[in-house]
Parts: sequence; C-alpha cells; structure tokens
Amino acid sequence: MRYLEVRFSSKTRITAYFRGMKFLIAGLGNIGAEYDATRHNIGFDVADALVLKNKGSFSLDRHAFVSEVKWKGKTFVVIKPTTYMNLSGKAVKYWMDKEKIPMEQMLVVVDELALPLGVLRLRASGSNAGHNGLKSIEESLQTDKYQRLRFGIGNDFPKGMQVQFVLGKWRTEEIPVVKDSILKSVDAIECFASQGLGKAMTFFNK
Repeated sequence: MRYLEVRFSSKTRITAYFRGMKFLIAGLGNIGAEYDATRHNIGFDVADALVLKNKGSFSLDRHAFVSEVKWKGKTFVVIKPTTYMNLSGKAVKYWMDKEKIPMEQMLVVVDELALPLGVLRLRASGSNAGHNGLKSIEESLQTDKYQRLRFGIGNDFPKGMQVQFVLGKWRTEEIPVVKDSILKSVDAIECFASQGLGKAMTFFNK
C-alpha cells in the first residue's frame, strides 16, 4: 500500500514512500531436462535463486512457471516462460497485462555472449543483438525500451560452434563463478526494486 509520511521540522518536508509495489521478473530459458544447467538457461537459474531466497515455489500457469514472493514490502511476480526461448514475449506480455505491471517495473534476465563470464550488465533498453528471447519480447511489447539484466556467459567457442556453446552445460571450472554471479544477480534485482535502475547500474555494472 502506498502511503505518505509528513514530517515537520524548521521546514515542512514531505517524503513519499511506495510500499507494496509489484515487479515482474522474467528469467529466460527453455523448458525440458536437456536444457537444465545450460548457458542459455541462466535466466531460469537466477529466477530459481530469487524465489528460493524468499522461500517461494513455482507452479505451472498460463505460458509460464510462476511464483509470487514478498521482499521488503515489494512483490516479485517471477516467471519462467514455458513457451521456449523464441516465444518468450508471449509469456512476458501476458503476465505484464494480467498483473497490471508497468514497463518500468519489469526486468528480463538473459544470457549474454558479448560479456565475459562473471560480468553483469543492467540496461534500460537496447538492441536484442540477435537474441531470440529478447527479439520475441521486443515484438510482443512493440518496443526495445524495457529493462534487462544481461548475464555474461563468455564466447569461448570455436568458429561455427555458437549454438552448441550456448546450449551446452557449464564447464566444471566455471561453476563457482556462475554460482557467485547468480547470487549477485539476485542482489541486483533487489537493488533495482528498492533503489531504482540507476542505482543498480552504478553498483552492479562493473
């Protein structure tokens, strides 16, 4: 619930607090055991970590596995689309409309080849860079001006092997960095919800 606190001092100060704000967090990936723990499914892994931290669980609903969790007066509607990556926009648009969540309170978590493993980048908008999940969201929302958290997966693969790399599982030596980056991603989501995108970018875009 939104409320307004008025404090009086030598000058009247009005401070607005916004409680009960609802956010849509969309972790992108593909359903199916063959895609578990693959680079392309890191969005699902971050969504799982966010929900687990807040003692929630997912249930199958329209176009997605969905969980609703509370954190410091905020509500996170967390989705893992069941539409497969290429139709991610269908699930994102449906849940934005159903929950009446404005664009500025939606964040997409996605794998990013152009960033080294362990690097995170929050962005307010931008090109889909050929990523089918982002391309689908852009088509469904009719804009590229939506927030996204890009999770670096690196590009250490031979020429012509991009698909195999993206759909491949993490190497053993990469797993500690992946786990640490997932935890940082959860922190970044919480910072985005509590302090806004600008502050979150300052803290996490390093």
